[in-house]
Amino acid sequence: MNLKVTIGETTYPVEIPENMLAGAENFFEKLNRDMDKGWQMSRRWVENPSPEQRCQIVADRVLTAIHQGNHAFVGLACAYILKYLPEVKAVYIDTEGDMTQTTFETG
Repeated sequence: MNLKVTIGETTYPVEIPENMLAGAENFFEKLNRDMDKGWQMSRRWVENPSPEQRCQIVADRVLTAIHQGNHAFVGLACAYILKYLPEVKAVYIDTEGDMTQTTFETG
């Protein structure tokens, strides 16, 4: 499975092995437990993030992981996005500080 991650003018193709979706369930559950408590999404507190909002939150963390060179987290986070928004082919991560402006392309 592939997910294109675009940050500014740069696109990163991320290859996610099929078995990662099933094998990373503990990681996904931990992310969900953290977000179940609510999340600060830029200037707004979201009590119960929707699946798309959860993927925006995770995409924001992808941005940080790419800048830190944490490739393992990038792969796991992209697998999370594909698990919860399986129709997504690309993510355009906002770099202006508003994670709610991160968008997903389906197709």
